[in-house]
Amino acid sequence: MVFVLCCFPWQLVAARKQIKNLPGFDGLLPFALETGYLEVDEEKGVEFFYYFIESENNPKEDPLLLWLTGGPGCSGFSGLVLEIGPLSFDVQGYTDGLPSLLYKPDSWTQVSNVIFVDSPAGTGFSYSRTLEGLQTSDSETVRQLQNFLSRWLEKHPKFKSNPLYISGDSYGGKIVPVLTHEIAIAKDSDGAPFNLKGYLAGNPFTDRNFDFDAKIPYFHGMALLSDELYESTKKICRGKYLHPSNDNCVKHLDAVTEVITDINPNHILEPYCERRPRPGENHIRKFAKKFYEEISFGDSGLTTECRLLGGIYGAVQIFIGIILTIY
Repeated sequence: MVFVLCCFPWQLVAARKQIKNLPGFDGLLPFALETGYLEVDEEKGVEFFYYFIESENNPKEDPLLLWLTGGPGCSGFSGLVLEIGPLSFDVQGYTDGLPSLLYKPDSWTQVSNVIFVDSPAGTGFSYSRTLEGLQTSDSETVRQLQNFLSRWLEKHPKFKSNPLYISGDSYGGKIVPVLTHEIAIAKDSDGAPFNLKGYLAGNPFTDRNFDFDAKIPYFHGMALLSDELYESTKKICRGKYLHPSNDNCVKHLDAVTEVITDINPNHILEPYCERRPRPGENHIRKFAKKFYEEISFGDSGLTTECRLLGGIYGAVQIFIGIILTIY
């Protein structure tokens, strides 16, 4: 049965459905969840699967967010249970078998309507009836997502007037701005039904060269590097850090790495929690820990336990810190 569902998903009923309960969740869901398929490319037979959760505050007036998880190829479900959605796995209480789901009262769906999409084709439950439909690209994904949003609003006309925000994280940094631009053009040119207000991008990936070379100035700007080390590294490496041009540059970058070893690469104000420590790094971590323990900086009030950022405040910190991200 699993083989049939995986290989022939187009035989499933592509319709909207209201979901009242989920495996692993105790009782009825305390929020309105809809799932369904929408055809985004008729010629190639591409269908996008989505999860839609109405705002638990005021669905008629609260913003409508299209959320694009990174990857490319990460399911919208991960955004729902691991990032900004109202559910999370009961990790601490897990022993065996089906994992339990817990309700998160501080999710983004408390104040916004959120559409989580499986994109591009082949991601999650999204599929293509043709092999050509699986040979996708960023530009193709943008086009199909624009079609998706247009058709979704056609089937949900009561949300056409809601403020629309295109949002996402990680690899979404390549998709979100372009999709927003295309939607803005469509809105201005043919009066498409988009009440577009802006976009959100958390720890966005844009270009490897640009992103990497921007880290060193960022470290310095946030007082994580001394003026001396920064200026020396900048001069020796000539402002290019992704591909060091000489041995002296490599040594300087090694020194930079040691300095920021104990800093969370996704958000500098959050505890650093590496799930799989790299070989050879433990002694550096221990040294840094001992160093900070011996020097009294006063009580910062920040917790140091490892945790996932999934709530409104944690996630908003990330979005407010778009310029403050180093990964």
